Amino acid sequence: METTNVHVEAPPVQFTENAIAELHRLKSELAADGESYLRIGVKGGGCSGLSYLLAFDKKEEGDREYEVEGISVVMNKAHVMYVLGMIIDWENGLNNRGFTFNNPNAKETCGCGQSFSA
Repeated sequence: METTNVHVEAPPVQFTENAIAELHRLKSELAADGESYLRIGVKGGGCSGLSYLLAFDKKEEGDREYEVEGISVVMNKAHVMYVLGMIIDWENGLNNRGFTFNNPNAKETCGCGQSFSA
């Protein structure tokens, strides 16, 4: 009997309505196949030490899988502690366009909002 790794609990991050709409648009524009997942995480680098990772990707060993408004999301379980409670938004204004990250775990962020220290 095959087991699935889809977690029924809420994902560790939240998305605003604008972010969900943009993610659906991107997924359809990229013609993402059934094996593409939205990867959320962190990686070393950026002016504050860690930077956010948000991209369509393949599922990897050790990933936890969540479902958010019809989008399959994966996250390396080691990244959860860095993003727990984070809210991801999409801004489409004159001065700012792109995803923004409101992370309650960030002790310090850079001016662009794309990197942080924990």
